[in-house]
Amino acid sequence: MTTNHLDASQFTQHQQFDTDIVIIGSGAGGGIAAEQLAQAGVKVLLLEEGAYYSRDDFVMQERWAYPNLYQEGAARKTRDQAIGILQGRTVGGSTTVNWTTSIRTPQPTLNYWHSEFGLNFTGDNDLTPYFAKAEQRLNIHPWPIPPNANNAKLQQGCEQLGWQYSVINRNVNGCANLGYCGMGCPINAKQSMLVSTIPAALALGATLISRISVRQLHWQGNSITSLTAVPVDQYFQPRTDIKISIRAKHYIVAAGAIGSPALLLRSNLPDPSGRLGKHTYLHPTVISGAVFDEAINGHSGAPQSIYSDQFVWPDNSEQAGFKLEVPPLHPVLMATKLIGHGEAHAALMQQFNHLQVTIALLRDGFHPQSQGGTVQLDDAQQPVLDYPISDYLWQGMRQALLAMAELQFAAGAKQVLPIHHDAKLYRSWAEAKTAIQSLPMQKLKQTVVSAHVMGGCNMSADPAKGVVDQNGRHHQLQNLSVFDGSILPTSLGANPQLTIYALVWRNCQQLISML
Repeated sequence: MTTNHLDASQFTQHQQFDTDIVIIGSGAGGGIAAEQLAQAGVKVLLLEEGAYYSRDDFVMQERWAYPNLYQEGAARKTRDQAIGILQGRTVGGSTTVNWTTSIRTPQPTLNYWHSEFGLNFTGDNDLTPYFAKAEQRLNIHPWPIPPNANNAKLQQGCEQLGWQYSVINRNVNGCANLGYCGMGCPINAKQSMLVSTIPAALALGATLISRISVRQLHWQGNSITSLTAVPVDQYFQPRTDIKISIRAKHYIVAAGAIGSPALLLRSNLPDPSGRLGKHTYLHPTVISGAVFDEAINGHSGAPQSIYSDQFVWPDNSEQAGFKLEVPPLHPVLMATKLIGHGEAHAALMQQFNHLQVTIALLRDGFHPQSQGGTVQLDDAQQPVLDYPISDYLWQGMRQALLAMAELQFAAGAKQVLPIHHDAKLYRSWAEAKTAIQSLPMQKLKQTVVSAHVMGGCNMSADPAKGVVDQNGRHHQLQNLSVFDGSILPTSLGANPQLTIYALVWRNCQQLISML
């Protein structure tokens, strides 16, 4: 570990800290900011609710990884339990447990932000140099070896059907192709914030405090004056016996697209746009399983190396676009998402190594019937995301199930199983097509998951349409910035980490020039 690291759960009395910049959250946004600001010679204090684990702790076991590295033990769900949300909670945030997929922001998304929110990422504001800087810093490049069988089936299906597909760019260096990225990389090959920017920031004098929960930002006039935090207990729940007070010249909130809006809501910050905590997007994701004669062994090898954008930008704007990828297959993750009970469930699990799984990530935020969810606070002032699923999204999910079944049969599947509680194993594309078209699309029957939370503190040139400006600066409070996925005005139609890296890198340069 490091002498620049403090574990708040070990504090025995109240604490007071003073710093130039305090960064709340150590994921994609906070991690980039910590290094950029430390390099600029600024005194940085980096706060993380999760624990500071390293490669020696990453034992490639789900039973250890989910409770220790994920929000709510990897069981976080929307208010009505209809959508499961995988989100990191550890030093490095979701970058420590993600599947390494690194994709630049799609141009149609940037175009939409320009027309709807006045955000102009052209000319001097072009993100291209910042994508390039992040790609160089984090060793992001196309995956150079053949895909594992799980990804290869996605490629084969696309080839058979004439659909578009691409090789994925991954942020890895010395990757051993293990396939356990979601449990923390045991050899430090994944270039997460945990092994790249955070150690660099600490070496430059930044201080990291882990197991700390920021409860409130205190403000007066147009400035934040201080923040109050508490340690968390062994279950990462806020304690009440010790108070931690922090004063800074500038405050950066990077607690993720559920945590950041929640903190601003708890703090009763000005919200004239009425958008704080609203318009929170998930890339709602549906799943299709397929049984192959040959072994797929989806637990082994780079979890994501092929994707298809065939359906992300449909010609018909009334159809929800979706991206096709595959997830890694591990027993607990699979068992909790597979449908069926008792013997039927057990029979599927017995075919575990012959299962191929495809996922479709719906692009939410671009249609009147797709305005996302709302972060709310429960009685304990902890966040809950209310995300109603509209008919527009349900129909998009049906289209996605159809596309995935067609793809899997084209790749040679002998049976396909849409992950829906009324679905069965289908033996042909014709049978699957008929069945999927009549499945009741409703919550808790249709399994829906998410690994990408975006929005809730959206950026907009016009203060009436957003919480922060194009530089991540709060519209009403001059010494507050939000530097994470919560500033995205819509979902992306691409995995978000590289977008966050580039935006925050650019925003840090803007901030440094004004300090």
